Amino acid sequence: MADAAALQGIKTFHANFCKTLGTVVIGQGEAIDHVCVALLCNGHVLLTGGAATAKGLLVQCVAKAAKLEFKRIQFTPDLMPSDITGTEILEEDASGHRRPRFVPGPIFTNLLMADEINRTPPKTQASLLEGMQEKQVTAGGHTRPLPKPFFVIATKTSVETDGVYPLPEAQQDRFMLNVEMKRLSQAEEVDVVTKDPARNLAAIATVVDGATLTAYQKAARDVNVPTSVQKYIVDLTSASRPGTPHAIDYVKQFVAWGAGVRATQNLALGAKARAAIDGRAAATVDDVKAVALPVLRHRLGINFKAENEGISPAHIVGRLVETIK
Repeated sequence: MADAAALQGIKTFHANFCKTLGTVVIGQGEAIDHVCVALLCNGHVLLTGGAATAKGLLVQCVAKAAKLEFKRIQFTPDLMPSDITGTEILEEDASGHRRPRFVPGPIFTNLLMADEINRTPPKTQASLLEGMQEKQVTAGGHTRPLPKPFFVIATKTSVETDGVYPLPEAQQDRFMLNVEMKRLSQAEEVDVVTKDPARNLAAIATVVDGATLTAYQKAARDVNVPTSVQKYIVDLTSASRPGTPHAIDYVKQFVAWGAGVRATQNLALGAKARAAIDGRAAATVDDVKAVALPVLRHRLGINFKAENEGISPAHIVGRLVETIK
């Protein structure tokens, strides 16, 4: 059972987090809210959206507001796995003996921004997998733990096709949420021009530290998921898998592959976090629906027919939520 005081702390943290980041990242309230859910679940985030939608600014704000050590990697076609994980060098001591010394890569941090992750080949993308899943890095024959907490927030370019490598399904599945940064309205764009909110980045106040965030993560995991909600989650993911008896007709027509078990787990975790943010000790079906799109969107592979008819994974998730009762 989740602790009532911790749940109240989570509720206050969420309100302060969204308010603080909202002063710098204009018009992205939903994205900020989803990132907060991921932090409470100790999950990674894949940020998508058009150019100049403040993806990088959002990540910097998260690092400052949560008091996390922050490092950024610009992914390029010539980036090597050792550029991320680190490498061993030979170092000569005073006696003239040479000994290997491990030089940690930028992955050894609390918050890693993988900028334009799909600009590098799958070999280099895969160097993040162990860190994202097991929170450790194996290099030079030794396994080294990563700092706690550890998050990856990656951005993905979706405008260009030249020099871009699609993310493998296994890589995408490691991201708990796919958060889409929306285009600003004209009024919001005027706000950006008038207020120049990016200049407030240095003044962002810390709303939580690493130790408190870790305690909040534990409290969020202790939120109860009733049996009926568990069944709804399993029904939702099962219905997304073509070629199975549970798949809905819409999925059979337009989906090449559906969501796996990790999606089921993340729907439950996300629902727990949403309940905790609301100060509740038990999750509901509405909590599941609130996180269904960012959890499932990047885990559904659409077929050629869907592409031809302009049907996106978001449409399919919407149909799943409408159909499964």
